Amino acid sequence: MLTTLLFLLSAGAIYAACEYFVNSVEWLGRKLALGATATGTVLAAFGTALPESAVTFVAVIFGRTPQARDIGVGAALGGPLVLATIAYAVVGVALWMNRRRLGRPDAQVRVDHRRLARDQSWFLAIFVAKCALGLFAFALKPWLGVLFLAAYAAYVWREIRHGDTAPEEEALEPLKFQPRAIDPSMARVLLQATLALLVIAVASRVFVAQLDVIGLALHLPAHLVALLLSPVATELPETVNALIWVRQGKERLALANISGAMMIQATVPSALAIFATPWLFDAPLIVAGAITTMAIIYLWWLFRRGCVDARRIMPVGLLYGVFAAFVCWHAVG
Repeated sequence: MLTTLLFLLSAGAIYAACEYFVNSVEWLGRKLALGATATGTVLAAFGTALPESAVTFVAVIFGRTPQARDIGVGAALGGPLVLATIAYAVVGVALWMNRRRLGRPDAQVRVDHRRLARDQSWFLAIFVAKCALGLFAFALKPWLGVLFLAAYAAYVWREIRHGDTAPEEEALEPLKFQPRAIDPSMARVLLQATLALLVIAVASRVFVAQLDVIGLALHLPAHLVALLLSPVATELPETVNALIWVRQGKERLALANISGAMMIQATVPSALAIFATPWLFDAPLIVAGAITTMAIIYLWWLFRRGCVDARRIMPVGLLYGVFAAFVCWHAVG
């Protein structure tokens, strides 16, 4: 009971802290005049992807046992899997259910299809490369983590230089530490961001420890628990944000946030895990990589066609069910 309580409390602390972090980092982007793309697609995506990245960082850097470090590897694979399946499916379901309330004559996803297709192709190339590294063991592998960090830096540079955001999507919520201020002070913005990061760091360490205990109780390898439980919990901010934005008719911002978070998950957590672990995959990790690749290829094909109906996105969520069924079968076997 104590483990379950700590697990839920730490997850809740991560969610709450991320809301404060996203809020502050968006205001920081406004203060630094980074533009709508940087504050929305890049910085907001970084904030909502922070829990999974923090879990990976804590697991691989501070983990004292191979089982604890395996949680980091599972988290690095599980994040993209959840985003590419469940998060996109949520967008499709939400848009379909709210089409009449939004006054839409159809369920078409109104986004920059070309840009999203390009994002999927970037993600696919990086993701396939990191999965390929998980199949081989060689001495220079840890150094290749630098390439993933460089790939994300290139992605951010491209987004800042070429991105655009509709004016109605640029409005920011009041700073939570100064809710009545139209233009909050930089000191309050930095204070809120710093405190949120501290809460996320502490809560993530507790979260990783409880995952290790849960894995032992269920007689499951630690990285399998991380693949199934950790990503669904820590990717909840992206999923909830997507649901809210779609209900407001802003599916372009919702998908941009998910796409940006996927790029972070494909690079930063993976680089950390490659630096600190052998980065070798067993059967469940290979299946997780294969299912994520299938989902991305399907999404790339949809967006490349230039006309996406919400009903076409929904089925991608079933792929996560396939993976969960495989994990259960593998554990029983």
